[in-house]
Amino acid sequence: MAKVSKAAPILSVTVAAELAGMHAQTVRQYDRMGLVTAHRTRGGGRRYSLADVDKLIEIQRLSQEEGVSLAGIAKIFALQAKLDKSERARERLERENAQMRTALGLLRDELTRRDARLNRVFAAAPSGDVLMAERFEDLRSALREQMERERMDAGNDVVLWRPRYLVPQGLF
Repeated sequence: MAKVSKAAPILSVTVAAELAGMHAQTVRQYDRMGLVTAHRTRGGGRRYSLADVDKLIEIQRLSQEEGVSLAGIAKIFALQAKLDKSERARERLERENAQMRTALGLLRDELTRRDARLNRVFAAAPSGDVLMAERFEDLRSALREQMERERMDAGNDVVLWRPRYLVPQGLF
């Protein structure tokens, strides 16, 4: 047996009215007022869905049990539609926000990796040897070791170079 969508307009006015427990003229009146909107056939006949029948039942409940006027019911439905639309927009924005946070995390990781590569400290001795280290203290130790190995004169110049950060420190 094939499943029929709850939104499929397959019910005539009389069938929809019978399922909702009301007269067909009442359904037509609600249609004219805009409380339910029928789909039209090529010949102009009204067709309602099971969702429309649920709405008709709710109109009847609000009117008879709660004493809400038809204008009040129309306002309730308008507010509910607005709330549903806002909820869908909120869910979409939450998904987009999660995607953006993921992308931001990936970018932050990539910038951190690049900064780690570029944040190295270099020293060049007059002999042309270049030493590299992740920290200044490590470079100082390596430079002392090289100086001892080469027995450099105490008066030779040493040049230190440290590149700038790609991302300002403290940003993340």
